[in-house]
Amino acid sequence: MNCCDAVDNASNTVVLCPNPFRDTKLELTEMARDILLSEGFETAICPVFGRDEKSVIPPELEIIDWDKAARCAAMFVVIGGDGTVLQTARHIGHCDKPILGINLGTKGFMSELEPDEVELVVNAARGEYIESRRMMLEARIIRGGECVFSDSGLNDAVIHGMGDCIKLTAWCDSDKVMSYSGDGIIIATPTGSTGYSLSAGGPIVEPEAKNFILSPICAHVMGAKNFVLGPDHRITVKTEKLHDRRAFISVDGTKGIELMNNDILEVRQSEKTVNLVHFGTKSFYDSTFDKLLYKNN
Repeated sequence: MNCCDAVDNASNTVVLCPNPFRDTKLELTEMARDILLSEGFETAICPVFGRDEKSVIPPELEIIDWDKAARCAAMFVVIGGDGTVLQTARHIGHCDKPILGINLGTKGFMSELEPDEVELVVNAARGEYIESRRMMLEARIIRGGECVFSDSGLNDAVIHGMGDCIKLTAWCDSDKVMSYSGDGIIIATPTGSTGYSLSAGGPIVEPEAKNFILSPICAHVMGAKNFVLGPDHRITVKTEKLHDRRAFISVDGTKGIELMNNDILEVRQSEKTVNLVHFGTKSFYDSTFDKLLYKNN
């Protein structure tokens, strides 16, 4: 059986979630599927992007929707880059089921395998892995005392001006952390510390740690530095003096909403976590060294 037609089959169904714009003709996806089928595992395919584009999805390929995938999967195998992992986690509602990444991106910090290691999907399907639990954040926009936007993310919540310098003030609980004009601010989790936050000068934090990283984006003041804060704090950021300037909130790179003057972003630790598959054969430090120094393309 290659599609989870019944939830009863969930105990050993592996759902393959490819990015067809990176996995050309889904060749690696079909290779992983064949390996799993040969070992007695049921599989299903749920493309993360381009599912309605016949030019990237073979017309004869049977695919399932996200609702069915979330119900029947014992494990997800994501074939793409870090953005594909983030989107998969969002599509399945950040549920507790394990996610194994096979990297077809430029860095692949969230992926455990490279394409030439695809045969190890069987080890993961057998449960031969270590759980890597990742902290998530909850973000809300408060406008005039009411919540007008809420989202959860594995990587970060970002306020970004659209070509204009914007004024921001950030607090940790009731204590002011920074106030400056600049391009925006990133509030990242440890998983997100190797993403946009790193590009903005933020520190690299162990992915299984629990912290918030505040990183100003192109601040117009020397005193605006990066901060690493504990997970039990409430982070608030106020947008000030926007007037005719434009700014947006985005969580994990998705389309959020446009902000208004005096909007307040509230960020807290989420009760949810994301469960990434880790084989324990390579440390986070070795992996980071390799990806930052040798995969700089």
